[in-house]
Amino acid sequence: MFERLREDINSVFHRDPAARNTFEVLTNYPGLHALLFHRFSHWLWGLGLKWIARTISTIARWLTGIEIHPGATIGRRFFIDHGMGVVIGETTIIGDDVTLYQGVTLGGTSWNKGKRHPTIGDGVVVGAGAKILGPFEVGAGAKVGSNSVVTKAVPDGATVVGIPGRIIVKPKGEDDQRRKEMEERMGFDAYGVTEEMPDPVARAVRSLLDHMHAVDDRIENMCKALRKVNSEYQNGALPPLQEEDFDCVRDDSDGTRG
Repeated sequence: MFERLREDINSVFHRDPAARNTFEVLTNYPGLHALLFHRFSHWLWGLGLKWIARTISTIARWLTGIEIHPGATIGRRFFIDHGMGVVIGETTIIGDDVTLYQGVTLGGTSWNKGKRHPTIGDGVVVGAGAKILGPFEVGAGAKVGSNSVVTKAVPDGATVVGIPGRIIVKPKGEDDQRRKEMEERMGFDAYGVTEEMPDPVARAVRSLLDHMHAVDDRIENMCKALRKVNSEYQNGALPPLQEEDFDCVRDDSDGTRG
């Protein structure tokens, strides 16, 4: 028990630079208080003492402004920052190292019994005011933007924003590697834009790169088919790209052109 408590306290230091010492965290962090109440009420819930568990959960809500149903399953190193207005439903399952900010709802969309709340994977971050509604999974390492409303499954490592939630950053995969190779060939640079906050021009250019790669694949398949039909067909190499043709792209990325 004390080992879990130590982990929960350390998770506050890891994710909140305002935390100064253990005494301050123990006495002034409602997210930690709500979590400790939940650990106890969830244990009682598992023993079948459901009324007592619900009563303790209600007291915790009065004291912290955070409502966690005692039936919810919460993993290790869970952190609620600020916390006011957070609601976590009965059949919610939360993995390890998850972070929620104030006003988050992990709720359901059905009155039917059974699994009706989301499953949150390890390392997920959910921004302030976000609503995740339904019995689906938010994959490990995903990020949900502030005030988003998510009603569909989110893949591992994706970033979701908006109402309804839409994926703006997809998980890294083979397409990302191909796009990066094409960017290097062209000398394209997204001028310091991070993947979490994509620039619309950079995204448009990357979409063009994806299309160019698809065209390259199709032409290569056509050449293979021609060689099968005509053994004398010679597939010549494409001319190299001239770096000076892309100087304007580099100039724009450096801010040297208006």
